[in-house]
Amino acid sequence: MTEFGRALRSRFLLDPEITFLNHGSFGTIPREVFAVADGVRQRFEANPDRFIREILPGALREAAARMAEFVHAAPADVTFVDNATAGANTVLRALDFQPNDEILTTTHAYGAVINAIRYVAGRSGAKVVEAPVPLPALSADAIFEPIAAGFSPRTKLLVIDHITSATAMIFPVERLVKHARERGVRVMIDGAHVPGHLPLDVPKIGADWYFGNCHKWLFSPRGCAFFWASPEAQTLIHPLSISHGYGKGFIEEFDWTGTRDPAPFLSVPAGIDFHRSLGEAKVRDHNRALALAAGQRMAQRWGEPMNAAPELLGAMVGVRLPERWQRYGAPVRDTARKLTVAIAQAHRINLNIMPFEGALWCRVSAQVYNEMSDYDAVVAFAETDPPPA
Repeated sequence: MTEFGRALRSRFLLDPEITFLNHGSFGTIPREVFAVADGVRQRFEANPDRFIREILPGALREAAARMAEFVHAAPADVTFVDNATAGANTVLRALDFQPNDEILTTTHAYGAVINAIRYVAGRSGAKVVEAPVPLPALSADAIFEPIAAGFSPRTKLLVIDHITSATAMIFPVERLVKHARERGVRVMIDGAHVPGHLPLDVPKIGADWYFGNCHKWLFSPRGCAFFWASPEAQTLIHPLSISHGYGKGFIEEFDWTGTRDPAPFLSVPAGIDFHRSLGEAKVRDHNRALALAAGQRMAQRWGEPMNAAPELLGAMVGVRLPERWQRYGAPVRDTARKLTVAIAQAHRINLNIMPFEGALWCRVSAQVYNEMSDYDAVVAFAETDPPPA
Protein backbone atom coordinates (compact mmCIF):
# COMPACT_ATOMS: atom_id res chain seq x y z
CA MET A 1 0.00 0.00 0.00
CA THR A 2 1.26 3.47 -0.85
CA GLU A 3 2.16 5.56 2.16
CA PHE A 4 0.92 9.11 2.04
CA GLY A 5 1.85 12.11 4.18
CA ARG A 6 5.47 12.75 5.12
CA ALA A 7 6.60 9.66 3.24
CA LEU A 8 5.66 11.35 -0.03
CA ARG A 9 6.69 14.91 0.75
CA SER A 10 10.26 14.36 -0.42
CA ARG A 11 8.93 13.64 -3.91
CA PHE A 12 7.84 17.28 -4.15
CA LEU A 13 9.90 20.46 -4.24
CA LEU A 14 8.10 22.04 -1.28
CA ASP A 15 10.11 24.04 1.25
CA PRO A 16 10.46 21.75 4.28
CA GLU A 17 10.07 24.76 6.58
CA ILE A 18 6.47 25.47 5.57
CA THR A 19 3.20 23.66 6.22
CA PHE A 20 1.51 23.67 2.83
CA LEU A 21 -2.27 23.41 3.12
CA ASN A 22 -3.22 25.36 0.02
CA HIS A 23 -2.82 22.89 -2.84
CA GLY A 24 -6.21 23.99 -4.13
CA SER A 25 -5.05 27.45 -5.15
CA PHE A 26 -1.98 26.87 -7.29
CA GLY A 27 -0.99 23.22 -6.81
CA THR A 28 2.57 21.92 -6.74
CA ILE A 29 4.13 19.24 -8.91
CA PRO A 30 6.28 16.21 -8.05
CA ARG A 31 9.92 16.17 -8.98
CA GLU A 32 9.45 13.65 -11.79
CA VAL A 33 6.83 15.81 -13.52
CA PHE A 34 9.07 18.85 -13.10
CA ALA A 35 11.81 16.87 -14.83
CA VAL A 36 9.52 15.99 -17.73
CA ALA A 37 8.56 19.64 -18.24
CA ASP A 38 12.21 20.64 -18.06
CA GLY A 39 13.03 17.98 -20.65
CA VAL A 40 10.35 19.32 -23.00
CA ARG A 41 11.83 22.80 -22.75
CA GLN A 42 15.33 21.51 -23.43
CA ARG A 43 14.16 19.64 -26.54
CA PHE A 44 12.33 22.77 -27.67
CA GLU A 45 15.39 24.98 -27.23
CA ALA A 46 17.71 22.53 -28.96
CA ASN A 47 15.91 23.05 -32.27
CA PRO A 48 12.87 25.35 -31.98
CA ASP A 49 11.96 25.16 -35.68
CA ARG A 50 11.94 21.39 -35.81
CA PHE A 51 10.11 21.11 -32.49
CA ILE A 52 7.30 23.44 -33.50
CA ARG A 53 6.92 22.24 -37.07
CA GLU A 54 7.52 18.50 -36.77
CA ILE A 55 7.19 17.40 -33.16
CA LEU A 56 4.67 19.64 -31.41
CA PRO A 57 1.49 18.93 -33.46
CA GLY A 58 1.65 15.18 -32.87
CA ALA A 59 2.88 15.48 -29.28
CA LEU A 60 0.05 17.85 -28.43
CA ARG A 61 -2.54 15.48 -29.85
CA GLU A 62 -1.00 12.59 -27.91
CA ALA A 63 -1.21 14.58 -24.67
CA ALA A 64 -4.79 15.59 -25.44
CA ALA A 65 -5.66 11.94 -26.11
CA ARG A 66 -4.28 10.95 -22.70
CA MET A 67 -6.29 13.71 -21.07
CA ALA A 68 -9.40 12.70 -23.00
CA GLU A 69 -9.02 9.10 -21.86
CA PHE A 70 -8.69 10.33 -18.25
CA VAL A 71 -12.04 12.13 -18.46
CA HIS A 72 -13.75 9.49 -20.66
CA ALA A 73 -14.00 11.78 -23.67
CA ALA A 74 -13.16 11.49 -27.35
CA PRO A 75 -9.75 12.98 -28.24
CA ALA A 76 -11.36 15.05 -30.99
CA ASP A 77 -13.40 16.87 -28.33
CA VAL A 78 -10.47 17.82 -26.06
CA THR A 79 -7.84 20.50 -26.36
CA PHE A 80 -5.84 22.66 -23.94
CA VAL A 81 -6.07 26.25 -22.75
CA ASP A 82 -3.83 28.08 -20.29
CA ASN A 83 -6.19 27.88 -17.29
CA ALA A 84 -9.84 27.66 -16.31
CA THR A 85 -10.28 31.43 -16.52
CA ALA A 86 -9.20 31.26 -20.15
CA GLY A 87 -11.72 28.47 -20.69
CA ALA A 88 -14.54 30.57 -19.25
CA ASN A 89 -13.59 33.59 -21.33
CA THR A 90 -13.36 31.42 -24.44
CA VAL A 91 -17.01 30.44 -24.17
CA LEU A 92 -18.43 33.68 -22.83
CA ARG A 93 -16.74 35.93 -25.36
CA ALA A 94 -17.62 33.71 -28.32
CA LEU A 95 -21.35 33.48 -27.68
CA ASP A 96 -23.77 36.01 -29.11
CA PHE A 97 -25.82 37.52 -26.28
CA GLN A 98 -28.69 39.91 -26.99
CA PRO A 99 -30.24 42.62 -24.83
CA ASN A 100 -32.41 41.08 -22.09
CA ASP A 101 -30.82 37.62 -22.43
CA GLU A 102 -29.98 36.24 -19.01
CA ILE A 103 -26.79 34.50 -17.91
CA LEU A 104 -27.52 32.44 -14.81
CA THR A 105 -24.75 31.69 -12.34
CA THR A 106 -24.42 31.56 -8.54
CA THR A 107 -23.04 33.59 -5.67
CA HIS A 108 -20.28 30.96 -5.40
CA ALA A 109 -18.86 31.44 -8.89
CA TYR A 110 -15.14 32.19 -9.11
CA GLY A 111 -14.44 35.92 -9.01
CA ALA A 112 -12.62 36.04 -12.35
CA VAL A 113 -15.47 34.16 -14.03
CA ILE A 114 -18.06 36.51 -12.52
CA ASN A 115 -16.07 39.42 -13.92
CA ALA A 116 -16.01 37.82 -17.36
CA ILE A 117 -19.77 37.28 -17.20
CA ARG A 118 -20.32 40.91 -16.19
CA TYR A 119 -18.05 42.07 -19.00
CA VAL A 120 -19.90 40.27 -21.78
CA ALA A 121 -23.26 41.18 -20.26
CA GLY A 122 -22.27 44.83 -20.09
CA ARG A 123 -21.26 44.85 -23.77
CA SER A 124 -24.38 43.08 -24.98
CA GLY A 125 -27.09 44.33 -22.66
CA ALA A 126 -27.66 40.89 -21.20
CA LYS A 127 -28.56 40.47 -17.53
CA VAL A 128 -26.50 38.59 -14.94
CA VAL A 129 -28.54 36.52 -12.47
CA GLU A 130 -26.66 35.17 -9.43
CA ALA A 131 -28.58 32.43 -7.63
CA PRO A 132 -28.01 32.78 -3.85
CA VAL A 133 -26.79 29.33 -2.78
CA PRO A 134 -26.60 29.27 1.04
CA LEU A 135 -23.47 28.78 3.11
CA PRO A 136 -23.24 26.38 4.85
CA ALA A 137 -25.04 24.13 2.37
CA LEU A 138 -26.56 21.17 4.17
CA SER A 139 -27.78 19.11 1.19
CA ALA A 140 -27.61 18.85 -2.57
CA ASP A 141 -31.18 20.19 -2.64
CA ALA A 142 -29.98 23.36 -0.91
CA ILE A 143 -27.71 23.94 -3.90
CA PHE A 144 -30.08 22.79 -6.63
CA GLU A 145 -33.25 24.59 -5.59
CA PRO A 146 -32.06 28.23 -5.63
CA ILE A 147 -30.32 27.67 -8.97
CA ALA A 148 -33.43 26.05 -10.45
CA ALA A 149 -35.47 29.01 -9.20
CA GLY A 150 -33.17 31.37 -11.10
CA PHE A 151 -34.22 30.14 -14.56
CA SER A 152 -36.56 32.26 -16.65
CA PRO A 153 -37.73 32.22 -20.28
CA ARG A 154 -34.85 34.62 -21.01
CA THR A 155 -32.08 32.36 -19.61
CA LYS A 156 -29.61 31.68 -22.39
CA LEU A 157 -26.63 30.20 -20.52
CA LEU A 158 -26.09 28.49 -17.17
CA VAL A 159 -22.59 28.91 -15.71
CA ILE A 160 -21.89 26.67 -12.73
CA ASP A 161 -18.93 25.32 -10.82
CA HIS A 162 -18.44 21.61 -10.35
CA ILE A 163 -16.43 22.35 -7.19
CA THR A 164 -16.64 25.94 -6.00
CA SER A 165 -13.33 27.68 -5.42
CA ALA A 166 -13.99 29.97 -2.47
CA THR A 167 -16.41 27.66 -0.68
CA ALA A 168 -15.19 24.21 -1.78
CA MET A 169 -18.63 22.68 -2.35
CA ILE A 170 -19.41 19.94 -4.86
CA PHE A 171 -22.40 20.95 -6.96
CA PRO A 172 -24.95 18.38 -8.32
CA VAL A 173 -23.91 19.15 -11.88
CA GLU A 174 -25.67 16.31 -13.69
CA ARG A 175 -28.97 17.22 -12.07
CA LEU A 176 -28.49 20.90 -12.90
CA VAL A 177 -27.54 20.17 -16.50
CA LYS A 178 -30.63 18.01 -16.95
CA HIS A 179 -32.78 20.82 -15.56
CA ALA A 180 -31.19 23.31 -17.97
CA ARG A 181 -31.54 20.98 -20.96
CA GLU A 182 -35.25 20.59 -20.30
CA ARG A 183 -35.51 24.37 -20.66
CA GLY A 184 -33.37 24.63 -23.78
CA VAL A 185 -30.52 26.36 -21.92
CA ARG A 186 -26.86 25.76 -22.75
CA VAL A 187 -24.44 24.97 -19.92
CA MET A 188 -20.82 25.87 -19.25
CA ILE A 189 -19.17 24.11 -16.29
CA ASP A 190 -16.13 25.48 -14.48
CA GLY A 191 -14.35 22.33 -13.35
CA ALA A 192 -11.19 24.14 -12.22
CA HIS A 193 -10.74 21.90 -9.17
CA VAL A 194 -12.03 18.61 -10.55
CA PRO A 195 -9.36 16.69 -12.58
CA GLY A 196 -7.67 14.36 -10.12
CA HIS A 197 -10.01 15.50 -7.33
CA LEU A 198 -13.17 13.62 -8.31
CA PRO A 199 -13.88 10.78 -10.74
CA LEU A 200 -14.78 12.53 -13.97
CA ASP A 201 -16.82 11.41 -16.97
CA VAL A 202 -17.28 14.67 -18.84
CA PRO A 203 -19.62 13.53 -21.65
CA LYS A 204 -21.91 11.84 -19.13
CA ILE A 205 -22.49 15.16 -17.35
CA GLY A 206 -24.12 16.45 -20.52
CA ALA A 207 -22.94 20.07 -20.57
CA ASP A 208 -21.98 21.98 -23.70
CA TRP A 209 -18.57 23.07 -22.45
CA TYR A 210 -16.44 21.81 -19.58
CA PHE A 211 -12.93 22.88 -18.60
CA GLY A 212 -10.67 22.05 -15.67
CA ASN A 213 -7.18 22.90 -14.47
CA CYS A 214 -4.55 20.18 -14.59
CA HIS A 215 -2.19 22.07 -12.26
CA LYS A 216 -4.35 21.80 -9.15
CA TRP A 217 -5.10 18.13 -8.46
CA LEU A 218 -3.58 16.34 -11.44
CA PHE A 219 0.07 17.09 -10.60
CA SER A 220 0.73 18.99 -13.84
CA PRO A 221 2.64 22.26 -14.32
CA ARG A 222 0.83 25.57 -14.06
CA GLY A 223 -0.42 27.05 -17.31
CA CYS A 224 -2.52 24.08 -18.39
CA ALA A 225 -6.22 23.30 -18.36
CA PHE A 226 -8.13 20.86 -20.53
CA PHE A 227 -11.04 22.22 -22.53
CA TRP A 228 -13.88 19.98 -23.72
CA ALA A 229 -16.72 20.92 -26.04
CA SER A 230 -19.55 18.70 -27.17
CA PRO A 231 -19.41 18.09 -30.94
CA GLU A 232 -22.52 20.18 -31.51
CA ALA A 233 -21.30 23.07 -29.32
CA GLN A 234 -17.85 23.21 -30.95
CA THR A 235 -19.23 25.14 -33.89
CA LEU A 236 -20.36 27.99 -31.62
CA ILE A 237 -16.95 28.97 -30.25
CA HIS A 238 -13.46 30.01 -31.25
CA PRO A 239 -10.29 30.43 -29.19
CA LEU A 240 -9.54 33.76 -27.54
CA SER A 241 -6.65 34.23 -29.99
CA ILE A 242 -7.79 33.76 -33.57
CA SER A 243 -4.87 32.30 -35.51
CA HIS A 244 -3.98 30.24 -38.58
CA GLY A 245 -6.54 27.52 -37.91
CA TYR A 246 -9.55 29.84 -38.09
CA GLY A 247 -12.46 28.19 -39.83
CA LYS A 248 -10.75 24.78 -39.99
CA GLY A 249 -12.54 23.16 -37.08
CA PHE A 250 -12.26 22.85 -33.31
CA ILE A 251 -8.88 21.11 -33.04
CA GLU A 252 -7.18 23.11 -35.80
CA GLU A 253 -8.28 26.36 -34.20
CA PHE A 254 -7.44 25.52 -30.58
CA ASP A 255 -4.23 23.50 -30.90
CA TRP A 256 -2.34 26.41 -32.42
CA THR A 257 -3.15 29.92 -31.22
CA GLY A 258 0.39 31.30 -31.47
CA THR A 259 3.84 30.58 -30.06
CA ARG A 260 3.77 29.67 -26.37
CA ASP A 261 5.45 27.31 -23.95
CA PRO A 262 4.03 23.82 -24.65
CA ALA A 263 5.76 22.16 -21.69
CA PRO A 264 2.73 22.28 -19.34
CA PHE A 265 0.47 20.66 -21.95
CA LEU A 266 2.98 17.98 -22.89
CA SER A 267 3.61 17.19 -19.20
CA VAL A 268 -0.01 16.27 -18.51
CA PRO A 269 0.58 12.55 -19.28
CA ALA A 270 3.34 12.54 -16.63
CA GLY A 271 0.93 14.09 -14.12
CA ILE A 272 -1.67 11.44 -14.94
CA ASP A 273 0.97 8.71 -14.60
CA PHE A 274 2.02 10.01 -11.18
CA HIS A 275 -1.59 10.18 -10.02
CA ARG A 276 -2.24 6.63 -11.20
CA SER A 277 1.00 5.28 -9.75
CA LEU A 278 -0.33 6.18 -6.29
CA GLY A 279 -3.73 4.68 -7.02
CA GLU A 280 -6.44 7.06 -8.25
CA ALA A 281 -9.07 5.96 -5.74
CA LYS A 282 -6.50 5.85 -2.91
CA VAL A 283 -5.45 9.44 -3.65
CA ARG A 284 -9.03 10.68 -3.67
CA ASP A 285 -10.00 8.72 -0.56
CA HIS A 286 -6.93 9.86 1.40
CA ASN A 287 -7.39 13.49 0.46
CA ARG A 288 -11.11 13.61 1.20
CA ALA A 289 -10.83 11.75 4.51
CA LEU A 290 -8.00 14.00 5.65
CA ALA A 291 -9.76 17.23 4.63
CA LEU A 292 -12.96 16.17 6.40
CA ALA A 293 -11.13 15.16 9.56
CA ALA A 294 -9.24 18.45 9.61
CA GLY A 295 -12.37 20.48 8.96
CA GLN A 296 -14.35 18.68 11.63
CA ARG A 297 -11.59 19.20 14.18
CA MET A 298 -11.33 22.89 13.34
CA ALA A 299 -15.10 23.36 13.52
CA GLN A 300 -15.37 21.55 16.84
CA ARG A 301 -12.52 23.43 18.50
CA TRP A 302 -13.53 26.84 17.16
CA GLY A 303 -17.26 26.40 17.68
CA GLU A 304 -17.88 27.46 14.09
CA PRO A 305 -19.59 25.72 11.15
CA MET A 306 -18.00 23.89 8.26
CA ASN A 307 -18.93 25.18 4.84
CA ALA A 308 -21.09 22.22 3.82
CA ALA A 309 -22.38 18.79 4.74
CA PRO A 310 -19.67 16.09 4.42
CA GLU A 311 -21.29 14.53 1.34
CA LEU A 312 -20.79 17.84 -0.52
CA LEU A 313 -17.05 18.04 0.19
CA GLY A 314 -13.91 16.58 -1.34
CA ALA A 315 -10.26 17.40 -0.69
CA MET A 316 -10.94 20.97 0.43
CA VAL A 317 -12.96 22.21 3.37
CA GLY A 318 -13.82 25.62 4.74
CA VAL A 319 -14.54 26.62 8.33
CA ARG A 320 -15.67 30.05 9.46
CA LEU A 321 -12.95 31.78 11.44
CA PRO A 322 -13.61 32.47 15.14
CA GLU A 323 -15.02 35.86 16.08
CA ARG A 324 -11.70 37.32 17.25
CA TRP A 325 -10.33 36.77 13.74
CA GLN A 326 -13.39 38.32 12.13
CA ARG A 327 -12.31 41.61 13.72
CA TYR A 328 -9.12 41.59 11.63
CA GLY A 329 -10.89 43.66 9.00
CA ALA A 330 -13.94 43.93 6.78
CA PRO A 331 -14.82 40.57 5.18
CA VAL A 332 -13.64 41.54 1.70
CA ARG A 333 -11.06 40.17 -0.72
CA ASP A 334 -8.30 42.60 0.28
CA THR A 335 -8.66 41.72 3.98
CA ALA A 336 -8.60 38.01 3.20
CA ARG A 337 -5.47 38.38 1.07
CA LYS A 338 -3.64 40.36 3.76
CA LEU A 339 -4.65 37.87 6.44
CA THR A 340 -3.52 34.91 4.32
CA VAL A 341 -0.10 36.56 3.88
CA ALA A 342 0.10 37.49 7.58
CA ILE A 343 -0.57 33.91 8.62
CA ALA A 344 2.08 32.62 6.23
CA GLN A 345 4.64 35.07 7.61
CA ALA A 346 3.80 34.59 11.28
CA HIS A 347 3.19 30.83 11.33
CA ARG A 348 4.84 29.44 8.15
CA ILE A 349 1.46 27.96 7.21
CA ASN A 350 0.04 28.33 3.71
CA LEU A 351 -3.73 28.18 3.58
CA ASN A 352 -6.44 30.38 2.13
CA ILE A 353 -8.74 32.87 3.81
CA MET A 354 -11.89 33.61 1.84
CA PRO A 355 -14.55 36.30 2.37
CA PHE A 356 -18.12 35.18 1.91
CA GLU A 357 -21.50 36.51 3.02
CA GLY A 358 -20.17 38.89 5.66
CA ALA A 359 -17.59 36.58 7.24
CA LEU A 360 -14.05 35.30 6.78
CA TRP A 361 -13.62 31.57 6.17
CA CYS A 362 -10.50 29.44 6.42
CA ARG A 363 -10.13 27.02 3.49
CA VAL A 364 -7.62 24.18 3.79
CA SER A 365 -6.71 21.55 1.22
CA ALA A 366 -5.48 17.99 1.63
CA GLN A 367 -3.00 16.37 -0.75
CA VAL A 368 -0.96 13.18 -0.67
CA TYR A 369 1.97 14.89 1.09
CA ASN A 370 -0.24 16.06 4.00
CA GLU A 371 -1.10 14.29 7.24
CA MET A 372 -3.25 15.14 10.24
CA SER A 373 -0.45 16.74 12.23
CA ASP A 374 -0.18 19.44 9.55
CA TYR A 375 -3.55 20.81 10.63
CA ASP A 376 -2.91 20.86 14.40
CA ALA A 377 -1.20 24.24 14.17
CA VAL A 378 -4.17 25.69 12.29
CA VAL A 379 -6.51 24.56 15.04
CA ALA A 380 -4.23 26.13 17.63
CA PHE A 381 -3.34 29.45 16.00
CA ALA A 382 -6.95 30.34 15.24
CA GLU A 383 -7.64 30.23 18.97
CA THR A 384 -5.09 33.00 19.55
CA ASP A 385 -5.22 36.62 18.54
CA PRO A 386 -4.66 37.29 14.83
CA PRO A 387 -1.47 38.89 13.55
CA PRO A 388 -1.50 42.70 13.38
CA ALA A 389 -3.59 44.04 10.53
